[in-house]
Amino acid sequence: QVQLVESGGGLVQAGGSLRLSCAASGRTLSSLNMGWFRQAPGKEREFVAAIKRSDGTEYYTDSVKGRFTVSRDNAKNTVYLQMNSLKPEDTAVYYCAADRPGGYYRPSSRSAYDFWGQGTQVTVSS
Repeated sequence: QVQLVESGGGLVQAGGSLRLSCAASGRTLSSLNMGWFRQAPGKEREFVAAIKRSDGTEYYTDSVKGRFTVSRDNAKNTVYLQMNSLKPEDTAVYYCAADRPGGYYRPSSRSAYDFWGQGTQVTVSS
């Protein structure tokens, strides 16, 4: 089993920045593909970003490209989501997710991930 705990959410003004953290336990981070998703009220949970275990390839949804950066620190067993130039439409609960490698990795698919954190709220005011 893998436990994931997100932190770093909060209230920020439009144009501001936040850095989310996701601490993993139960398995070393280097053995996992990691993703970030978000869910706004009344909407489906959507893909935000991901980082591949094997070579560190980063993936982003179009709406956050150039503003968000996903990274990992295997020594700390933590994955990060640096969010800059935040917009009100980024308001959501943000979740990190872990995929145990095996088979073809589809980073933007919710079904690719085996473990999920409890989420952290990000609110961007206009």
